[in-house]
Amino acid sequence: MEKTFSQSELEAIAAALGDTSDGLTGSEIGHILATIGLADPDPTMTKWKRLHNAFVARQNHSQNRRAILEFIRQAMKPERHVKQPERFEPMRANVNRALAFSGLAVGATGEISAVTRAETLTEA
Repeated sequence: MEKTFSQSELEAIAAALGDTSDGLTGSEIGHILATIGLADPDPTMTKWKRLHNAFVARQNHSQNRRAILEFIRQAMKPERHVKQPERFEPMRANVNRALAFSGLAVGATGEISAVTRAETLTEA
């Protein structure tokens, strides 16, 4: 059986990517969802809730986390942030705090790698 994210991990990842100040814009979210073939639940919804609902629906359907990891890879491509490079590191830090509890991290190149799984907020 493939790995899946827990409900709380999905919520933290969605909140990090949809953060009001350091996260993706609504149009970026829509574009990435469409690019990787994830259903967009409701474009008028709050950004993090929109992502959370899309992630939950896909993971429940596929019983794996591959599409969510692909969304993160697409969102964290450094070239996507050329126009606003100042938001890349804060977004990456937020996403990495969320991913730390799954034993994953996004590197400076945007690639996801395995790391020691965090057990506490301090470790994350």
